Amino acid sequence: MKTVAMALFPDFLLLDMAGPLEVFSIANRYLPAAAHYQILTIGTEPGPLRASNGVMVQTDLLLDQALDAYDLLLVPGGPGAYNECHPALLPWLKAAAPRARRFGSICTGAFVLGHAGLLDEHRVTTHWHYTERLIKAFPKAIVETDQIYLQDGRLITSGGVTAGIDLALSVVAQDHGKQVAVDVAKVLLVVMKRQGGQAQFSPMTAAVAPQETAITRVQNYVLAHLEQPFTIESMAELAGMSARHFARLFAKDVQMTPMAFLQGARIDRARQLLESTDLPLKTVAFHAGFGSVRHMRFLFSEKLGLNPTQYRQQFS
Repeated sequence: MKTVAMALFPDFLLLDMAGPLEVFSIANRYLPAAAHYQILTIGTEPGPLRASNGVMVQTDLLLDQALDAYDLLLVPGGPGAYNECHPALLPWLKAAAPRARRFGSICTGAFVLGHAGLLDEHRVTTHWHYTERLIKAFPKAIVETDQIYLQDGRLITSGGVTAGIDLALSVVAQDHGKQVAVDVAKVLLVVMKRQGGQAQFSPMTAAVAPQETAITRVQNYVLAHLEQPFTIESMAELAGMSARHFARLFAKDVQMTPMAFLQGARIDRARQLLESTDLPLKTVAFHAGFGSVRHMRFLFSEKLGLNPTQYRQQFS
């Protein structure tokens, strides 16, 4: 029997807990009793813990009672993971993680592992909205921004919220074979492997800074005229700078090259049109400035892992 333990703290995200644990619970229906998962919840303090949605959860054990070597030890995300530091949980995780066969996090639970010093030199991921924050908080971690879930040795991390289900299905497949995991996925009405990564959910470009500068003026002009052709030279002319100086200053201020910004803005515009209108693909490509449906299709497949038609079917 394999033990799956989830360490909980105040203000955790309930779905980060419930989604993965349901995977292991449903897997037990397809497994002989001797191979069942034993599911345990571990609390940082006595009494019920309030999740971020207000639901109260009574854990099976407290930290000082949970001293076993677990097959899988997980930490959920939520406001309590990225806004709080739990002094009792961190030293416990430092001691418990090396004993576990595998350990990891759901969504922003990666911040808890990071504060416990368990992400350094490892490839990890988290919810797309928090990847930059994770990179800044833990510079020794190798943060990948487009993964649904990611395993690096004994460490398994996942993207946002429902990605915890993907992570748990991958564990079931490792432990008991793909067919059991497929059977569980069918019960949950989810797919075993999603098309694309987290990039399909996140914007390609950040909002333009509110300060009025030569760079933000160019950004706003480009966003308002995406159907026009642009080059670094034409954008530099709008800023009143040489192309070399403009490209250097743009990359410094925006954290991407001018052409990467332009490409991302065009993808975001096309996505918005695909989500909210029934315009033909040719019209979408024109308004987003791609020039052709073929070019738009190539960039969607390269950057999002979906073609425009698949994207519309999934998000409109």
